[in-house]
Amino acid sequence: MKIVVSLGGSVFGDNSDRIKEFGRVLDTISEKNQLFVVVGGGRLAREYISKARELGASETFCDYIGIAATRMNAMLLISAMKNAAKKVPVDFLDAEELSKLNKAVVMGGTFPGHTTDATAALLAEFIKADLFVNATNIDGVYSDDPRRNKDAVKFDRLSPSQLVEIVAKGSMRAGANVVIDLLAAKIIERSKIKTYVILGEPENLLRALYGEVVGTIIE
Repeated sequence: MKIVVSLGGSVFGDNSDRIKEFGRVLDTISEKNQLFVVVGGGRLAREYISKARELGASETFCDYIGIAATRMNAMLLISAMKNAAKKVPVDFLDAEELSKLNKAVVMGGTFPGHTTDATAALLAEFIKADLFVNATNIDGVYSDDPRRNKDAVKFDRLSPSQLVEIVAKGSMRAGANVVIDLLAAKIIERSKIKTYVILGEPENLLRALYGEVVGTIIE
């Protein structure tokens, strides 16, 4: 199978042991699958973007700083993997070319204004992936933010159109922190890519691959 994993910066972290564990699991997955991983910028991106704003940088320039941070995180993950190409692709054509000679390809962001979720969804569409896994800091898609609303209901399964409806509702609220952004949800809808939204723990990646319902399945 062709699998794309979006590894959010908040779950990737900056702990060497945690990165090593992600590397081990992703190597295992890539032994029998063609794997693509898109890594978020996390704390590194937030810190540098905050400083850049204080210095007067435009939002687009801040996006470029964030993209640079995602690529640095991608290089860290590559360092922890045996099967990954030793190059961070700058676009999807580059990623597809690298996949011809490598079991796994790890990349960061590509274009200002796109989150790494959207980048990963677009990559999944571009390479015609069989599965898209969004590893985030919540264990699935809920009817509302479970960190703010204890009555929020978790969905085991959703259609792509239901996902778009839920994400659109959440993203309109000030300060919203949704598990997947609206652009990514719309790409999933138009491409009909089977998607798992899971809590970003290394073992959950394997469990999702083996067909367990460990988060929310969108299909």
